[in-house]
Amino acid sequence: MRVHVDQEKCQGHNRCVVLAPDLFEVDKYGTAWTKNDGVVPPGQEEAAQLAVDNCPEYAITFTDD
Repeated sequence: MRVHVDQEKCQGHNRCVVLAPDLFEVDKYGTAWTKNDGVVPPGQEEAAQLAVDNCPEYAITFTDD
């Protein structure tokens, strides 16, 4: 599983970072980025889903690889 942040949609609410700090980080402008090329480690699937579900801009998606 991988997560992806659409940089065009991200408005810097940073809910993803709060909900899944092992999966996301923030740049100096407040825009979220994925850590580890977006790879979701085992045990972090629920955190990834929470980040997707709580993004007010729908900027986060995930894929099953």
